[in-house]
Amino acid sequence: MAQNPPQLAIVGAGIFVKSQYIPILAEISHLVSLKAIWSRTEKSAKEAAEIARKVFPNVECKYGDDGIDEIIRDPDIAAVAVVLAGQIQVDISLKLLKAGKHVLQEKPAAASCSEVETALSSYNSLFNTPSARPIWAVAENYRFEPAFVESRKLVSEIGDMMSVQLIIDGSMNSSHPYFSSSWRRDLAGGFIMDMGVHYVAGLRMLVGCDIASVSAMTSHVNTDVPPPDNITSLFQLENGCCGVFVLLVSTKNPKIVWRVVGLNGTVQVERGNKDGNPGYLVTLFTANRETKSTFYPYSGVIEELKAFLSDISVTTLQNGSNFEAEPRCAYVEGARDIAVLDAMLESGTKQGASVKVKNFRQKSHEDL
Repeated sequence: MAQNPPQLAIVGAGIFVKSQYIPILAEISHLVSLKAIWSRTEKSAKEAAEIARKVFPNVECKYGDDGIDEIIRDPDIAAVAVVLAGQIQVDISLKLLKAGKHVLQEKPAAASCSEVETALSSYNSLFNTPSARPIWAVAENYRFEPAFVESRKLVSEIGDMMSVQLIIDGSMNSSHPYFSSSWRRDLAGGFIMDMGVHYVAGLRMLVGCDIASVSAMTSHVNTDVPPPDNITSLFQLENGCCGVFVLLVSTKNPKIVWRVVGLNGTVQVERGNKDGNPGYLVTLFTANRETKSTFYPYSGVIEELKAFLSDISVTTLQNGSNFEAEPRCAYVEGARDIAVLDAMLESGTKQGASVKVKNFRQKSHEDL
């Protein structure tokens, strides 16, 4: 007998829910049933639910403390997407996880490393057996973008790494939908932290290892955005290779490029646009000076949602087993992205002093 698709609730009804989550869930409606949408206010919840009802006619509108409690008590809701301000996501996620709901939480994983440590400790203490613990995933679409998946394979073919470069000339200005977002401005590190976790995720995906230490300088030039708005960092990977990370929050000529130079070639990933479709141009520069380029349109958000929904379906079927969810979704991966930016920002306050990156580790079934 065919399994019914899992029932999902969305906690949050902001810009990203309306522009990304609802349209993408509509595309994969055969994989999921959207049961409810929650917001702090009735107005926001109703607006988002109205959009969703074009594909999910029975979606329920929830709001306020009573609405959250109703989602928690609903036995039919298997999973919840938490799409809220970065400062409050963890508390809501843990409340839902404690109730046995699988959670896909939007990035950032937490507001700071200290919050990550507390969150992981709380999560690892849930339930008596690891197999009973719900999935806690962090939505980081860069780990699912085909451009980075394919580029990682190319990096393994260019020999020992000599240098890694990541240059982000950002475009956060008054025309950007998140420019006036209060929670992003109030986040420790401001837009550096909010934007930066994406780029660090892409970097870690590309090189296939973690960052061990950093040395960074920060500054505040554009007073239209919160400090700091510029960061330049040297970093050392765990494999010994060194690199440079430069992030400018607001520039007039945006450009984003990752570049890995090896003994036998170079791999470059550059944000771009082809035929009106945004995505990434991946270029391999070979040892004999040949150039091979492929353009990959964005598809990371839909791929991460598919992976999460697949994990829910499988763990439901294998109830009580030691099922391991998609590692790219793991909360600890989002935590490691936070740790890199946290170390860079700390180094910036210490005039570039070297800072070790916190190495978070999420306990597996074998550890417990």
